[in-house]
Amino acid sequence: MNIETANRLLQYRKQHNLSQEDLAAKIGVSRQAISKWERAEASPDTDNLILLADIYGVSLDELLKGEIPSKKETEKCCQNDVSESDEGYKYNYNYSYGPDGETEYEKYEKTDKVSFKNGIHIDSKCGDHVHINFKDGVHVHDKNGDKVDVGWHGIHVEENGKHRVYTDEDGNVYVSENIKESKKKSKAHKIWNSFPFFLIAIIGFLAWGFSGAYFGWALSWICFLTIPIYYTLGDAIFKKKASHFCYPVLVVIAYILFGYLNVCGGWALGWIVFLTIPVYYFLCELFENIFNKADEKPDSDNV
Repeated sequence: MNIETANRLLQYRKQHNLSQEDLAAKIGVSRQAISKWERAEASPDTDNLILLADIYGVSLDELLKGEIPSKKETEKCCQNDVSESDEGYKYNYNYSYGPDGETEYEKYEKTDKVSFKNGIHIDSKCGDHVHINFKDGVHVHDKNGDKVDVGWHGIHVEENGKHRVYTDEDGNVYVSENIKESKKKSKAHKIWNSFPFFLIAIIGFLAWGFSGAYFGWALSWICFLTIPIYYTLGDAIFKKKASHFCYPVLVVIAYILFGYLNVCGGWALGWIVFLTIPVYYFLCELFENIFNKADEKPDSDNV
């Protein structure tokens, strides 16, 4: 699709006071698809072109080759009274925003709406939405598809589908293409943390104790020390921060095993393993600083 046609699609949408979400809902595609059409990154198929022409009340030739509606016409359309049959969307106040800033709207007659139910909610007939309450946070969506969502799950910013910033609840900031990857990791992290590893530790403690092997009950209790190791290991892996791993607990386990099993010098020399703790955290800080500096370097494409 050429840029002129893409620009025409954008202007027709604005002329009809539709946000990208509104239009996507009407024709059954994603908002990202609408955004790509309007940036000439992709072309709608024939069925979607017919739907677009029907929504805008123009022929296919006018849609693909006709005049682009002027900015004055677009603004005038927003100011004119709307017919009784014209429908838009407003926020469904019984719906809670999700962690990714999802929203739910229901049809309404296209006029400006203000509500103080469960917070402050403003829906303009031009397609702009502002919603504020303690439970869901602050959400501002304009008719061009720009979004700002601030809530308990972080900050999500989208600028007309071109630039996205996402801050998760742990304070990690991701931009554009890194967002999908970060969400996948976040989901995997939640699965890791939801696994009941403590049950494995209890089973291991009981099995080891009743078996009587390797000092039985006298030593099997160290199974419980593996619980913080499991959860902090997941934290270190998914956040890429080795310093989050509880290395001192691992050192304690090693020292106890050296002593009971009389290996690596037993109790007499096993204490040396504690000297590795400051070395471990020094290396963690060193490598994290190196990686952070590498991330701060501008991409060659942007220079």
